[in-house]
Amino acid sequence: MTLSMLHGEPRVITVGAEVLAEALDRQAVPQRRVDWRPPAPGVAASLARVLADPRRERANATAVERMLSARPMLTGVRPAREALGLEAGTFFHAGPPITWERASGPMRGALIGAMLFEGLAATPEEAAERLASGAGITLDSCHHHRTVGPMAGVVSPSMWMLEVADAEHGGTAYCSLNEGLGKVLRYGAYGPEVVGRLRWMGEVLGPVLAAALVRCGPLDLRTLVAQALQMGDELHNRNRAATSLLLREIAPAVVEAAPGRAAEVLRFVNGNDHFFLNAGMAAAKAAADAARGVPGSSLVVAMARNGTDFGIQVSGLGDRWFTGPAGVPDGLYLGGYGPDDANPDIGDSTITETVGLGGFAMAAAPAIVRFVGGEVADAVAATTSMYEITLAEHPAYQIPGLGFRGTPAGIDVALVARTGVLPAVNTGIAGRVAGTGQVGAGLVSPPAGVFTAALDALAAA
Repeated sequence: MTLSMLHGEPRVITVGAEVLAEALDRQAVPQRRVDWRPPAPGVAASLARVLADPRRERANATAVERMLSARPMLTGVRPAREALGLEAGTFFHAGPPITWERASGPMRGALIGAMLFEGLAATPEEAAERLASGAGITLDSCHHHRTVGPMAGVVSPSMWMLEVADAEHGGTAYCSLNEGLGKVLRYGAYGPEVVGRLRWMGEVLGPVLAAALVRCGPLDLRTLVAQALQMGDELHNRNRAATSLLLREIAPAVVEAAPGRAAEVLRFVNGNDHFFLNAGMAAAKAAADAARGVPGSSLVVAMARNGTDFGIQVSGLGDRWFTGPAGVPDGLYLGGYGPDDANPDIGDSTITETVGLGGFAMAAAPAIVRFVGGEVADAVAATTSMYEITLAEHPAYQIPGLGFRGTPAGIDVALVARTGVLPAVNTGIAGRVAGTGQVGAGLVSPPAGVFTAALDALAAA
């Protein structure tokens, strides 16, 4: 064997430090580079135990197949008190559970705005005082109620919700209607214009959309998402194509349902490129929930942030949260804002990344870099690196620029721990001071510890 190596052409594999690979490049020696990293410190025992679990392979195959086969359909628009049984004084919010004492500026601002919208306080000061006292107030995570909310994600009884049913597995998920950009409740703003817009949405937008859906029937969101990916969206921070497709589907029914209000409703939707985001989030929530509760599965079924904590849930570990500190996104800022104005990451919109969209699909949306920063090559690199930590490629969500390869879908906590690669997330940036609104958009990495903590729990289970 030694003689054959001396007389034949060498086959070289380089791993680790780039210095060897660079030296071989200078000598024109063909090589295969392997991007390998040692597991994170302290996880070797748990990783070995989870990888050796005889249930894991079949459990993950079952869980990811459920996620990828989900068929989310937009079936209705209803008030939260009706759809979710939400009572006065109860508010749902984005991310893992949190108290008023630990809530960030935008979360507090959104809760204050919801109090004003519901008529539970006459002034912001009165709202904050009552929220701080906790008297007659209940806060809970949207995810505990089949619901997701962008940014602060606050849901109150009078808000109208998009209802999405999974035609394959029978689940249902909800998300509020999108308010648009700028000073809006989800970014923690609560001025009179914010409350006034919410009232118009409850009195006009919600009822008109509900009546339109009765006429046009359920909308296939899986198909709309697949088409939007072909048209340059990644379905988290870029939803322009998806919003246009949705508008085309519902416009005739809106005109039929409310001819006197059709122009203002269609103008509002058309003027908001992010309008589809909330429907896409509910579709992603329905798909991810279909994969819950598979014993032995290491598949992530939720990633969410409340402006203080970043949390994940795993299929094989029930409703347990694994949390760590939310990071501040790195990106582009609006106007005179900068990093000092930014709140730590917030929102349930990472449910899109959980099912293979958003940061995982940036290669489909090269224009996204003009919104979150970086170069086109960075968007492609972000997507391709996600194949290292996912269990499958989505059969319907495909990326033209990668030869119509399916988006990487189904994050595996064991693969995250094994490779050290963290999920790619693109996101809006909320101002840290309550009432500020949006200050920018960018990229953020989850805390590695939430994945290793989930791995340890799987090993113990």
